Amino acid sequence: MKDLLPDLCDHYEQAIHFLPLTCNDYGGKPIFYGQCVTLRCFEDNSLVRDVLSQDGTGKVLLIDGHGSCRRALLGDQLALLAIKNHWQGIIVNGAVRDIGTLATLDLGVKAIGACPIKTIKRQMGELNVTLNINEDLVYPGDYIYADLNGIILSKTELDLSALNEARS
Repeated sequence: MKDLLPDLCDHYEQAIHFLPLTCNDYGGKPIFYGQCVTLRCFEDNSLVRDVLSQDGTGKVLLIDGHGSCRRALLGDQLALLAIKNHWQGIIVNGAVRDIGTLATLDLGVKAIGACPIKTIKRQMGELNVTLNINEDLVYPGDYIYADLNGIILSKTELDLSALNEARS
């Protein structure tokens, strides 16, 4: 399957909403989804490491870096940590780096841009808070689905097996 979101939008039209965040795809896993863990931080990825050190089975990390592309909130080392701890993907409202390496990893990565400069470490940020991204609210625990078409959210987990049945 190369496209997931169009089918989800058709099948679950009333249960989903589109997150209008224009992102580039940097990871080697173009389709990813899971329960959303939210993190708000500005040019400091200290808490990103802390979160990705935890078990991420069935989860996607959404980082609100306030749209800043002056420092990268994710790079190859944190992406490898995410894979080690079974995260499905990471979406950054901000920048990432090491994009050549990210493209080779089995991890979904979306971000609004790239920047080679690392962050400052001040242990600042807020975990599992409601995010306001482009006037859309994203709650911790929402379900997030991403592919090359964009990002959608749902309050409940969507049954992907229903898509296979609908195609039959």
